[in-house]
Amino acid sequence: MKRLLAALLLVPLLDMLFLVFLSTMLSWEVLVALVVLTALLGMLFVRAEGRHTLRRIQQALAEGRPPTDELVDGGLLLVAGAFLLTPGLVTDAIGLLFVVPVTRAPIRWALKKYVITPRLDAKTGGFASGHVYTFGFPDDGANAPGGNANPGENTYDLSEDAYDVEFDDNEDDRRK
Repeated sequence: MKRLLAALLLVPLLDMLFLVFLSTMLSWEVLVALVVLTALLGMLFVRAEGRHTLRRIQQALAEGRPPTDELVDGGLLLVAGAFLLTPGLVTDAIGLLFVVPVTRAPIRWALKKYVITPRLDAKTGGFASGHVYTFGFPDDGANAPGGNANPGENTYDLSEDAYDVEFDDNEDDRRK
């Protein structure tokens, strides 16, 4: 969490330093026009890619397959739009990386591999990616819910009477 906060604070700092550096070479009118132009062009790209991604989602649903890549692309386009609306050239460059399909594909792959899949596996016990245990529990039940490393401890041995089911008289009459 601290790394994310540091990254969120570092991007505006880099943006400001880069704008100060460019202000020594360009006039303020050209610099403002450049920032506005990159934001407008980026938003046009986001709009076009958003429509394309929406068509891909509809096509995947029509084919009966889950639109996982398309939904991740949609999320990346939302992030790209936020970066492009933030004034500055560094944020616009990051936003354009998320918009262009050639650079978005490796970002999507890394996001799925290192963030989405591990989180889903942690929440579902491996069922999301297919890494489930089919025979017994991992570590012989030592880490399983309700399991422990010492099998004799907290074990309940039930007598034969505990498995008998008693019926009321009314239920016996209904069975006949």
